Amino acid sequence: MPVEISYLTAFIAGLLGGVHCLGMCGGIVGALTFGIKGGSNKSSLPYLIAYNSGRIMSYTLAGILVGGISMLASNLPILHNVQFALQIFATLFMIALGLYIGGWWFGLRKIEKAGGLIWKQIEPISRRFIPVKSTFQAFILGSLWGWLPCGLVYTILIWSISTGNAVEGGLLMLSFGLGTLPLLLAMGIFATSLSSFIRKNWVRALAGGIIIAFGVFSLFNLSIRMQA
Repeated sequence: MPVEISYLTAFIAGLLGGVHCLGMCGGIVGALTFGIKGGSNKSSLPYLIAYNSGRIMSYTLAGILVGGISMLASNLPILHNVQFALQIFATLFMIALGLYIGGWWFGLRKIEKAGGLIWKQIEPISRRFIPVKSTFQAFILGSLWGWLPCGLVYTILIWSISTGNAVEGGLLMLSFGLGTLPLLLAMGIFATSLSSFIRKNWVRALAGGIIIAFGVFSLFNLSIRMQA
């Protein structure tokens, strides 16, 4: 796998993009926390772990699916040379993601709206598992909410497509999901204080700026490979 589309990069994107995750999923995690056994931080931890495990499992499955489709398509002569173009597209998407997280450009919302067509079919099913009464329910709920329309997730999925490999696509999404885990777990335990911190403009700008820097660096590496 190219350096610019590495598992570490995906993990860092998930970690820094967590400020966006809290906006999308923070309310769900907060409701899950306070709706379980009186909202005790200690008692809710197994539920939070189960919820996030289901969410990350869905990300990984999506990566396997799109990576597998890309692998099959890459064997077609007409599409054999498309993979490099997809890597460039994925890098540009990464820069767009940084602009989105930093609050400077919101074009990815249009993609999230497109994903909403699928979510409309899944969301009614997720309601059947609320309120959550067991860790198994929390896991199923997380696996369903993993398909929530999200520009951040879609960006990493494009990376997964560009790998042209089902296993690498799945591992890429797994790395990303693990990167989102610290903030979303912390959100369940320190909901109020953490939510206030994440909403600060400088926090979002810093996270977005770092992601943009990663994208520019990756684009630079790709340009060198094109000239080689």
